[in-house]
Amino acid sequence: MRKVAVFTGTRAEYGLLYWLMKEIDTHAQLELQVIAAAMHLSPEFGSTWQLIQQDGFNVDAKVEMLLSSDTRVGVAKSIGLGTIGLADALERLAPDVVVILGDRFEALAAAQTALILNVPIMHLHGGEITEGAYDDAIRHAITKMASFHAVAAEPYRQRVIQMGKTLCMFLMSARSAWIILLALRV
Repeated sequence: MRKVAVFTGTRAEYGLLYWLMKEIDTHAQLELQVIAAAMHLSPEFGSTWQLIQQDGFNVDAKVEMLLSSDTRVGVAKSIGLGTIGLADALERLAPDVVVILGDRFEALAAAQTALILNVPIMHLHGGEITEGAYDDAIRHAITKMASFHAVAAEPYRQRVIQMGKTLCMFLMSARSAWIILLALRV
């Protein structure tokens, strides 16, 4: 059985991960591990980690990382807190791969931690563009750290290839656990 950790830091991104998590959770050869962090754990944002559990998923690790400051210094400190908590979570869970979606600073903390701990990264939604924000740089950094890539459209696939990532490219589908299976060669 292969362990697939799915990192989620916001309700919006969780909505995009839901069906993939369902597919992984019901697959006979995969064990789903959910890492909830950041906004999910904040009462200010509704403690949405509870919604994950209400959806039938076990939250295997909770990683506190949000400061009550949204300044650039506050965000940088949140990344540091997340890295510390994620190091402990990933060491304890020992996943075969960690799934990270998108371009937020929480995802960067997860990716850099997984990279250093030698946990392969499956990055979802690489190659997209967010103009005028540091999200682009974060997304591209995660793409460079990732071993496996699932993109939403052909232009995004081409952009990831331009970044030197030519192997393990897949186009996403609504039910895409097969991406994980192929990447892990299950």
